[in-house]
Amino acid sequence: MPTSACDHRGCAVLRVEFTGQELARLRVASGVDPLWETALSLHVLQNRQAPPAFGAWRREAGAALRRSGLAPMTRGLMRLCPDGSYFPDFLTPGRGDTDFDAGLDRLLSTPRRRLRAELARLHAHTGRPAPAGARRLADGCPEALHRLGSALRAYYRVAVEPYLAVMRAQAAADRAVRAEAALTHGAEGLLTGYDELPGWHYRDRRLRAPYPVDRALVLHGRALTLVPAFFCVRAPLTLVDEELPLVLVHPLSPAPGWLERRQHRGDASAAQLIGASRAELLRMLDHPMSTMDIAAALRLAPSTASRHATVLREAGLLLSRRQGVRVLHHRTRLGRAVLEGGLR
Repeated sequence: MPTSACDHRGCAVLRVEFTGQELARLRVASGVDPLWETALSLHVLQNRQAPPAFGAWRREAGAALRRSGLAPMTRGLMRLCPDGSYFPDFLTPGRGDTDFDAGLDRLLSTPRRRLRAELARLHAHTGRPAPAGARRLADGCPEALHRLGSALRAYYRVAVEPYLAVMRAQAAADRAVRAEAALTHGAEGLLTGYDELPGWHYRDRRLRAPYPVDRALVLHGRALTLVPAFFCVRAPLTLVDEELPLVLVHPLSPAPGWLERRQHRGDASAAQLIGASRAELLRMLDHPMSTMDIAAALRLAPSTASRHATVLREAGLLLSRRQGVRVLHHRTRLGRAVLEGGLR
């Protein structure tokens, strides 16, 4: 079960100790995980103390859910996924998997014993009796599972999917930083890089991070996957059941104004001028990115991403510079002007 985020100044501590074998097996997810983002965005909708960067999204997504007639269904999902000290592990079965449908299939294949145990734990935490729908879900009722899947899909389409390009771009930029640290300094350098997150500290094979309760995450030689999450706020998240694949979900901390920049009036004209895919590529370059990062963020073949970058470079809209073993692409001042509709 993931636990809710909290302000690191008032948190207890999560401790993870690594052996050499566990460091060698450490991995970083390839991008944002749609089901993690779905669950965590439900938390942000419930949390009036969420960072200001999410204020515009809360208003826009809330209005879209109401227009779509999905507000009552969303309230039902919030009861299943409350912004509290516990929500069920089965809602987030992935380790940074980027395909929503594959993740949803895994969720709906959760064994009945896990459904029953995790929902019982949820209602023990909330102190409220389980509604009839949750009781049927705990029994593995196919109809209840189908309704849950339909509700999650409908919510995702309205509240999460429209923002995926921004989320993927930020995750790709974060992954680029982590990759450079790992290539230069190995796994320990990768973990030291997380010291930039508030309250995180890695030294001598020991990672400490803010957490709602004191906890030691014991790896037992298994791989730990670090998963960047756009809607993760303040503190990292992990699962309660340590028999499940080990993940540590950490905040991407989008900057205030990200939604306004996404909606900028110049986007449409840029798409008409250079094409939608190239405009999206150019828009992502708030931070330098490699061709592979761009391909992952836009779900393009690397060869296609490379061709787009070449066209933009030849047009003077981006620059490409070698850094270590990678080539990083930077947006130029002209590229920014195109995006912002500054060309007339």
